[in-house]
Amino acid sequence: MTDNDTPAYEGRTLPRPHEDLYDQGLAFDLVTMSRRRMLGSLGLGAGMLALAACGADGASGSSATSAQASAAATTADGEIPDETAGPYPGDGSNGPNVLTESGVVREDIRSSFGSASGTAAGIPMTITLSITDYSQSQAPYAGVAVYVWHCDRAGNYSLYSDGITDQNYLRGVQIAGADGSVTFTSIFPACYSGRWPHIHFEVYPDEASISDASNAIATSQIALPQETCAAVYATAGYEQSVTNLSQITLATDNVFGNDDAALQMATVTGATTNGYTVSLVAAVDPATTPTGGDAPGAPGGGAPGAATGTPAAARPTPTGPRPTSA
Repeated sequence: MTDNDTPAYEGRTLPRPHEDLYDQGLAFDLVTMSRRRMLGSLGLGAGMLALAACGADGASGSSATSAQASAAATTADGEIPDETAGPYPGDGSNGPNVLTESGVVREDIRSSFGSASGTAAGIPMTITLSITDYSQSQAPYAGVAVYVWHCDRAGNYSLYSDGITDQNYLRGVQIAGADGSVTFTSIFPACYSGRWPHIHFEVYPDEASISDASNAIATSQIALPQETCAAVYATAGYEQSVTNLSQITLATDNVFGNDDAALQMATVTGATTNGYTVSLVAAVDPATTPTGGDAPGAPGGGAPGAATGTPAAARPTPTGPRPTSA
């Protein structure tokens, strides 16, 4: 138990306090297995785990609020879950490849680049992702290339959705500095039918590797807190998102439902008047073979007015050298 009697195991709050210890979701299980291997190597595994499990049995508590989940994500102990890139990645794995275009490495992704000239309207949003190397005690993962993309305020994806197949806005790449962080200027995405509001991202070993989606060492998604979404969707331009958000929960989402986005819920600050800052720490293990996630693509995960497609293929671990962590 923690000091406030919230059900816990090995000092970690249970993401599903009313469920059995062995039904806490994939992210929780991965951390548990990792710790078991460590304890086993010291000859402490079975006895210690049995005592800890007894402390978790019969525990009671209430579900964490979105604000609590946001705070927990900042210090979450675990590798970022592997998720589907969905049917609209724009990385060449399902149709167009924006990552081969000159100008894709940029901070402000609100406008299209190259031969396109459209701009996505919406509440301003700054995205800061801090990438750590899980295999190196979560040291900052310097030098990795991070590709971010998401839907616009109508729930549509550039390159794929009807009417904007000639646009490439809300897509871009940044290279992590010594602190492992990247920052993008964007707009707050919609909630479209069948999915919790989210932002996609892929991590590549370096800038030179981004042209081939099979080089990605991690593919995941950022979840956005319900309170923030509700505030944004009450503003002009996001009207349909109000209905869509009311019809979905984290628990029923086909991506975040495994563990209520325990390691993917962003910390968000700001207001509708001047925009929001969305932050997440994502631990990446380059030795983990990406699987492409287990969630379906379109329909269900699709956006209104978007072309249908299939989920991105699984991405094997690259064989080339990876950057040295700072």
